[in-house]
Amino acid sequence: SFLPPPAASFLPPSRHPGCICLKRCPLPSPHTSAPRQDIRNTVGNIPMEWYQDFPHIGYNLEGKRIYKPIRNKDELDMFLEKMENPDYWRTVQDKMTGADIKLTDEQVELVHRLQKGQFGDVHFNPYEPSVDFFTHEVMIHPVTNRPADKRSFIPSLIEKEKVSKLVHAIKMGWIKPRKPKDDTPTYYDLWAHEDPNSILGRHKMHVPAPKMKLPGHEESYNPPPEYLLSEEEKLAWEQQEPAERKLNFVPQQYQCLRAVPAYSRFIHERFERCLDLYLCPRQRKMRVNVDPEDLIPKLPKPRDLQPFPTTQALVYRGHTSLVRCLSISPSGQWLVSGSDDCTVRFWEVSTARCMKTLPVGGVVKSVAWNPNPTVCLVAICVEQSVLLVNPCLGDKLLYGATDQLLESYVAPEEERVQPVQWVVATVEEHSKGVRLVVQHSKALKQVTWHGKGDYFASVVSDNSNMQVLIHQTSKRWSQNPFRKSKGLVQCVLFHPIRPYFFVATQRYVRVYNLLKQELTKKLMANCKWVSSMAIHPGGDNIICGSYDSKLAWFDLDLSTRPYQLLRHHKKALRSVAFHKHYPLFASGSDDGTVIVCHGMVYNDLLQNPLLVPVKVLKGHVPTLDLGVLDVLFHPTQPWVFSSGADGTVRLYT
Repeated sequence: SFLPPPAASFLPPSRHPGCICLKRCPLPSPHTSAPRQDIRNTVGNIPMEWYQDFPHIGYNLEGKRIYKPIRNKDELDMFLEKMENPDYWRTVQDKMTGADIKLTDEQVELVHRLQKGQFGDVHFNPYEPSVDFFTHEVMIHPVTNRPADKRSFIPSLIEKEKVSKLVHAIKMGWIKPRKPKDDTPTYYDLWAHEDPNSILGRHKMHVPAPKMKLPGHEESYNPPPEYLLSEEEKLAWEQQEPAERKLNFVPQQYQCLRAVPAYSRFIHERFERCLDLYLCPRQRKMRVNVDPEDLIPKLPKPRDLQPFPTTQALVYRGHTSLVRCLSISPSGQWLVSGSDDCTVRFWEVSTARCMKTLPVGGVVKSVAWNPNPTVCLVAICVEQSVLLVNPCLGDKLLYGATDQLLESYVAPEEERVQPVQWVVATVEEHSKGVRLVVQHSKALKQVTWHGKGDYFASVVSDNSNMQVLIHQTSKRWSQNPFRKSKGLVQCVLFHPIRPYFFVATQRYVRVYNLLKQELTKKLMANCKWVSSMAIHPGGDNIICGSYDSKLAWFDLDLSTRPYQLLRHHKKALRSVAFHKHYPLFASGSDDGTVIVCHGMVYNDLLQNPLLVPVKVLKGHVPTLDLGVLDVLFHPTQPWVFSSGADGTVRLYT
């Protein structure tokens, strides 16, 4: 059906041949001029939200879209229109067409009438006289003379059935009659059920008000002369804070009681007392009586944790300057030490006899004996070079086989670009035991071997990405594993079992996976400057010493933060070490002591490691503010070696 048509085309149906509509037809007359544009919305009675996201709002009779009027006014335009347009208040938007319509006076009046709750039609009279259809006067003849129904005077069968059901339910006890209302008063005796012998809670917690201090001799009107203040004491009393004064008045002397004036602070003191009585909370606090000894964790006694080194057995003398570094052969028979006197000394452990002295022409920063028992090779850091030395000690077949292994190297056909230079030792150096020299671009500070004995890593004193280099002895090949620098590297370590590589910077220890070539973990040391690092032979625990005299124990399975921070030393820690077989670890410090601790790691992952300090070993004399510079455990015995700034190496057994 069509919506109401525009007024211009109200024509009878006969004007349109073929038109079947019986009402007024909206089609234009064939005799009229061009039709007016039909702007009505012919969309029908549907929710207008359906057209919310469309540019049109319906269709005209020809099926063409009726577009919404362009409404691009912002808040400012609307505000200006509100201010400037006098008819703004009577302008509303037609939701059907989207156009603005100005209301006529009649429409405005209609709105006002509806708002007041009046009728819409002005001419409607709500108070017209009512037509009395049924008169109030009683007539002779009834309006209807219909006979009454039979049901109006016969008992209802439906009601009878309902009543019988209710009676049955009451008999069975399903429906219970309402209880009569209890008319007893709502007030009751508060103490009716109270035990007369019991102490009430508020009485139990009652604390009597503190009694005032009784007056003493100084408050007398005629006190003894020693209670009177001298001029200096009176001046000091006046300069003191009121809270600090012992007396809150100045003692005075009067001849008789009649001469005593009224007390000036009487009202003030009474008021303070009243405040004390009603404002100060007084309550009995239940104190927990705890023995302080119970709060200290129960640690086993050191004698139950033996064996561990307790006494100084041997002193290895010979170096003339401070001994920076130590290393021991895998068999535990030979010890090597590097010193600032530009020499490396090889000692026999059991006799403290110096077997060999190797002058190297520079300060020795680090020495490392190859951990492979079938190879007799020592790496020595001297200035910008790593010397690979065959000390020719012990089994002749062993060190002979080492030389043969090094000489069997065949150089590759193509020259490879390397960050270092591998140089074969000269005849003179060869006679001293030097076999290979790995020349670096900057000064070195550490060298460490991989557990298999073929690879070793060196740390360069530099801040570039060339700080850490990994070298392969059998192929004489070096590589730089890191693309960019992550901070100043202090020391590096190879994992004893897995292909992990530990790099300690000043604040962090980074764990890299060498196979996947990615960072696995970043440990936060919680100390200012890491100095040294050692790894447990099981590979799941690490200790780090730092220059702010802390030792951090990390459990790699537990967290990236220290499991425990030990602060046993007074000064900076220079070196830390684990024993390969016994549950022992040691730390050497600038205070001249070596502290040996029991560090038991359990196979049960739910049980935390047990860390107990068992012995403080003294012997080194601190020199130039330096004490113990390196500590090292014997590979098989529970012995510990330490090197110090006093130029000695000491063995504790």
